[in-house]
Order: sequence, then structure tokens, then C-alpha cells
Amino acid sequence: MTSPLTTPTTEGRWTPRLWGTLLVLCAAMFLDALDVSMVGVALPSIGSELDLSTSTLQWIVSGYILGYGGLLLLGGRTADLLGRRQVFLVALGVFALASLLGGLVDSGPLLIASRFIKGLSAAFTAPAGLSIITTTFAEGPLRNRALSIYTTCAATGFSMGLVLSGLLTEASWRLTMLLPAPIALFALLVGLKLLPRSEREKDHNGYDIPGAVLGTASMLLLVFTVVQAPEVGWASTRTLLSFLAVAVLLTVFVRVERRSAGPLIRLGVLRSGSQIRAQLGAMAFFGSYVGFQFLVTLYMQSLLGWSALHTALAFLPAGALVALSSTKVGAVVDRFGTPRLIAVGFVLMVVGYALFLRISLDPVYATVILPTMLLIGAACALIFPSLNIQATNGVDDHEQGMVSGLLNTSVQVGGALFLAVVTAVVTANSSAGSSPQAVLDSYRPGLIVVTGIAVAGLLITLPGLRTRQPRQTVVVARSAEQDPVREDSVRDDAEERVAISD
Repeated sequence: MTSPLTTPTTEGRWTPRLWGTLLVLCAAMFLDALDVSMVGVALPSIGSELDLSTSTLQWIVSGYILGYGGLLLLGGRTADLLGRRQVFLVALGVFALASLLGGLVDSGPLLIASRFIKGLSAAFTAPAGLSIITTTFAEGPLRNRALSIYTTCAATGFSMGLVLSGLLTEASWRLTMLLPAPIALFALLVGLKLLPRSEREKDHNGYDIPGAVLGTASMLLLVFTVVQAPEVGWASTRTLLSFLAVAVLLTVFVRVERRSAGPLIRLGVLRSGSQIRAQLGAMAFFGSYVGFQFLVTLYMQSLLGWSALHTALAFLPAGALVALSSTKVGAVVDRFGTPRLIAVGFVLMVVGYALFLRISLDPVYATVILPTMLLIGAACALIFPSLNIQATNGVDDHEQGMVSGLLNTSVQVGGALFLAVVTAVVTANSSAGSSPQAVLDSYRPGLIVVTGIAVAGLLITLPGLRTRQPRQTVVVARSAEQDPVREDSVRDDAEERVAISD
């Protein structure tokens, strides 16, 4: 249901308040992506000033990922239950304070703690912000346009973070930590005025405390295990036992959710093929890109000797292409549907990654690197908004936070998992020697894996192309409000047909 305060005019134009609401939400998403990309370039300076080991430096990045990826499921459902506006604003305030703390501390553990808190707060702002959009803008062209702008801000923030970090680190690494604080504070103050008020979910059958504990614990342990696996060994006893513990926790979590009157995640949502393809596609999309960016950054700085700023500018065409297309993607989605755009995007991604295999120790940027950057930029412009639209279409307002949290979890887990896999592949092929050519040769298997992940994303998407009609029927399980019968055997058979536009 759209808010009367932000409903478009009769001419279909967006009111100033509607634009302001969207910009506040975009600012939070921009900050999330900006923060992730900025810290990487600053790590050497942080380690030098605070006298931190390489393993400790890793946790400055991993601490954020752990808090973000581990608590997204809880963050999404909390937004539905306690009010999206309230959860978003409180979490944004925490993000601003944690940014301030991170720029002022003189201790490695305190810096890691501030990063964890920032990740935790982002785990609440991301699903709350996305669900505010999907409940403020009516499903269809209005929502598609809003989501295309919103998701573009994430890609723009990530690209700008690379450039800004190169500039700010030249002065002080602390500026990279402090920069998000004033932006978050300004967005918070504006949000207090503009964000539509949202009521707490009524008749939600209580709070799923066991599900929240199990879901959060399983996600935290999964992200922690994946992040640590390259260091301690994928086949080590510790890693294997951790994965076993994750499997046990998830099994118990599923059993609890199936029997809960007010589940943290309503598992019936995953009966929709469109929803499953969106979640798996998000994992493949972000996982392949994070692995690619990791290898390319090493290639440019370690082998080619480029500066951090030079490397950031090399990525800039991709980000610029995404930013320039932000207001157009929604109309393209309206015309062609999300499955087609996601499929085309993955094709562009596969071609871009494959072309990058031509790299050498003396590449010509315009003919070797730039084509890949442009193809990946076009792919991101098509895939990311389409995935968000596909995941949230046909979902009731009171479950938008849950689905948003689930989608963001898929993105983060995919990024952490596939980055660890790519890192392990490169490490396994790095024993041939330490010459520049040997190092470059060790990167190629990692790039092949990245390409394979993108191919998997394409294959996941293809079944969605079978239905050619403008509108298609997707099976979505009834929500608890629609189907009061909670027994598993009955609930498993309870389905309704909801016509949505893919």
C-alpha cells in the first residue's frame, strides 16, 4: 500500500516528497556500498599506523561482512514487525556513530568492533530501506523506476568508494572511516522529516525468538567459516566441523520455522520459482563480481604497479555506465521483463570475464581492460535492479522486509562464499614460482572460476524465459494471515496463484 504523503500526482509525476524519500533511502544504500569499497585501499596505511598483522587487518573487512551478512534475516523481519521507518532511522543513527568511532580509535580491536557494529546496522538499514520502497511505490512501472535508481546508488557508491579511498588515504586513512558519518547524519535528519510512517505489523502471532536466534547463529557461523576457510584450510578439522555445525543449525532452523506461528522466514515464499531464481541469481551475480574485483585489484597494483587511484579510475567506466543508466532501466524492465534482462546481463558478464583472460604483463587498457569494464557495467545496470524487482514482486506488504532481508543475505553470502573459493583456487595455483608471469598464471584459474560462476547464474535464469506471455502465474504460498491452518501437511499444500509481471 502506498503512502498518501508520497503518492505520485495524477499526471504520474513524482512529488518533491516522494523524491526526497527515495533519496534518503538511496543515501543509506550508497553508504553501505561506499563503506565496503573504501576500506580495502586503506588497509596498508591502517596496518602501518596501528601496527596490525595481516591476519588482524583481514578482520577489518571481515568484521563488517560478519555483522552485515549474519544479521540480515533478523533485520528484515524486525523491520516488518517493529516498523520500517523506526528500524531504518535507528540503524542509520548507529551507523553514523560507528563511523565516527572507527575514525577516532587507536586500537585494532576497537576498529574491528566499530566495523562489526557498522555491518550490524547496515543489516537493518538495507532490508528496511528496500521494503520502504516496495511499500511506498506501487508494484509496476513506479516501483521498477524507483528500484532501478535505488540499486544504481549501490553500484555508484561502490565505484566512487574506490576513487575516494585512493584520494582520502593519501591524507589519512581515518578520513575513509569518518566520511560516512556526516552523510549518514544528514540522511537521518532528512529522513525524520520525509520518510512515511509505518505501523508495526498487527496480528503477527508473536515473535519468533527461537527462529531469530537459530537464523542469526547459523548465518554468523556460515559467514565466519567461509571467511576463515582460506586461512585455516578448507579441509581442516575446524572448517569441516564448522560447516557441519552450520548444517545442523539450519536444519533445526527450518524445522522451527515450519512449526512457528509467526516465522522469521515464511518458507512458502521459496515455492516460487521466480523467487528462487532471484535469490540464487543474486548469489552468482555478486559472488562473481567480488571475486573478479579482488583479482583485478591484485593484478593492477601488484603486477602492473598501478597506484590505488589509478586502479580505481580503471574501474570507473563500469560505475559511470551504471550511474548514467539509472533512470532508464525501469522502463526497460517494464517492456521486456526481469528474466530477459537478467539473462542478457549474465551473458554480458560472461563475455566480459572471458575477454579479461587476455591480460598480460603489459596490457593496452583501451583494447584489453576497457571492453571488460564496459560489459560488466552494462551487466550490473541490467541485473541488479532486475533481481530486486523480481524478488519483491507479488509479495505482500507485511512480508517485504522479510524478502528484502533474504535477498540481501543471498548477496552477502554469495560474495563471501565465492570470494573464498576464488582465493583458494589462486592460492592452490601459486606454487609454480614468484616471478610476475608465474603470479599472473596463478590468477587465470581464478578468473576461469569467476567466469564459471557467471555461467551458473545464466543457467539459473534461463528457466524463467520459458513463459513468453506478458503476465505469468507464479506459485506463492499463502501467508499466515491468509491461511490460519499451521499444520505442516496442510500448509505444504496451501498455495495460491498470484499474477505478477516478471
